[in-house]
Amino acid sequence: MKKSAKLAIGIIVVLAIIIAIFFGYNAVMKDIKGTENKNAEDCNIYLKSAAQYDVAAELKKNGIIIDDSIWSLWMDRHYPDFEYINGEYYMNADMSYEEIAKKLQNPDISHRPVTVAIPEGYNVFDIAKTLEENGVCKKTDFYKAVSTTEDYSYGWLENLPKDNENIGFILEGFLFPATYEWAENMTALEVVDDMLGAFDTRLSSDITEYCEKNQMSLYEFITLCSIVQEESFSIESAENIASVLVNRLEKGSKLQCDVTYFYAKELLDYGFSRDVYDSYYTYRCPALPSGPITNSGMEVVNAVINHPDTDYLFFFSDLNSEFHFASTGEEFERLKQQYPWQ
Repeated sequence: MKKSAKLAIGIIVVLAIIIAIFFGYNAVMKDIKGTENKNAEDCNIYLKSAAQYDVAAELKKNGIIIDDSIWSLWMDRHYPDFEYINGEYYMNADMSYEEIAKKLQNPDISHRPVTVAIPEGYNVFDIAKTLEENGVCKKTDFYKAVSTTEDYSYGWLENLPKDNENIGFILEGFLFPATYEWAENMTALEVVDDMLGAFDTRLSSDITEYCEKNQMSLYEFITLCSIVQEESFSIESAENIASVLVNRLEKGSKLQCDVTYFYAKELLDYGFSRDVYDSYYTYRCPALPSGPITNSGMEVVNAVINHPDTDYLFFFSDLNSEFHFASTGEEFERLKQQYPWQ
């Protein structure tokens, strides 16, 4: 090949490279300025990761940027300490990099991580209030989510008495108290599923064996635990209170626990019927209430399982929060005279 031909080819190649660089640079600059036609519609981007690599990939996938590497380089130069916020963002392909960066600090729906502690002894009303205060979900959505078992897939839910019209919130008692890593604006179903999952992992053979041995359903057992949770101040008092309640159940006596009044009243104030109220208030219902009145921790659950075999039928706490137990009504009255309690 003649030198002139080789030179011409070389010039063409160089020109092609220059043109490619020019158009590539031009496309990148248009993308950075938000003037590149990317043929993408407006979209809702859900960012679940705070890592720049993942964010860039999501923006590219949705046509908001044309090159994730260029975006990352631009961000490293202009916003080296940028912190991404998990959430949902309404974006369009005409946004400049600067507009995208500003948008990513203001999600349309935030999913910032939230650590939420649900203590032992919190009932549905307490949990709903805590969730709403922390921006996790609305109280009304939570009430709806704990009123059904149909949206969850745990086998033991099949045995809950779902057809009892006097039950308030069917999932009360199974919302395990713990510290959870949630996010703002979750669905209530996700929250409840997490709590049921936490209970499910703790549904041990000790629990199922106790239920079988004492001819109790899981629902009845958790209901019993919930009353002990509300009445007790310590593990020792929980064990003896459980003994009292089991003895009264075996004798066919009403439980007559004041703590059930307060929960029944909350149900009534929420909008449940007087019949539901009566079925939870153990001065009126014949035995256990219709369902749990709170959510118990494992210490109380184990206290019920391991309660001592006593003949106690009565108990009360005095003004110093000390518990006293009695086997007869006469002993009970004498103890109340000896230890002021109100």
